[in-house]
Amino acid sequence: MTLSLRHFLLVGLGNPGQEYEHTRHNVGFLALDQLQKDWQTDEFKENKKLNAFVSNYQLSTVNCKLCKPITFMNLSGKAVRKTLTYYKINPDSLIVLHDDIDLPLGQIRIVQNSSDGGHNGVQNIIDKLGTQNFIRVKIGIGPKPHPEMDAADFVLGKFTKEEQKKLQPILSQMPDIIKGIITEGVEKAQNKYN
Repeated sequence: MTLSLRHFLLVGLGNPGQEYEHTRHNVGFLALDQLQKDWQTDEFKENKKLNAFVSNYQLSTVNCKLCKPITFMNLSGKAVRKTLTYYKINPDSLIVLHDDIDLPLGQIRIVQNSSDGGHNGVQNIIDKLGTQNFIRVKIGIGPKPHPEMDAADFVLGKFTKEEQKKLQPILSQMPDIIKGIITEGVEKAQNKYN
């Protein structure tokens, strides 16, 4: 009996460029970097046709494409749609990892078929795909230190050393979280990690 190969697209949201490295908004990129490091995947290679850096990982009978859009956060949907089409992956096999200002720093929430929650990058993906039926791993970066602080200034700010210490445990768990979603399903992963 031959097992058919399944495909997943793992997308980390962030902004390209050195000036955005290690900013709160780029925690999706940091999560993919952790997956790449722990899974020892191929190096990320730029694919200009897809507007993304892409890597590959084989998890048993599941082929995982790791994708970092280089279209800037609010235009992520263009790269996601192109990458799904190119690799013939259905949106229900899409996992998007992104920041969430409403979640406390270092917490995660796994959701599926959910609204954008005020995240412009996620909204653009929903708009470009014409569906919100995909999996998301929201990574908490909140709260803002002062309620009156501009949200854009906060998310585009770099993590402090103290914040990095609080964030690292959840980033270190990311390979197990993603494997759980893929191998055991969203509901079991939600029960375990939410």
